[in-house]
Amino acid sequence: MPLIEFTLADGSPYIEINQLLKATGVCDSGGAGKMMVADGHVSVGGVVETRKTAKIRGGQIVTIGDIRIVVRAADTPDA
Repeated sequence: MPLIEFTLADGSPYIEINQLLKATGVCDSGGAGKMMVADGHVSVGGVVETRKTAKIRGGQIVTIGDIRIVVRAADTPDA
């Protein structure tokens, strides 16, 4: 099972699932990502996700077929 690690951009608490699929190269566009979600091919934490722009946060695992995407929060400097 291929594993992709994705780190959120600094200051961003989440990424929309369709944009995550695009950013990791799983699909070519956000629209294609929305279609994958609508077709029931995407799971978050083992549960099929049906919201095309669901907010994915650090610590969540997204699965598409045999691909797993582990989302990590951006490192924040100590205040």
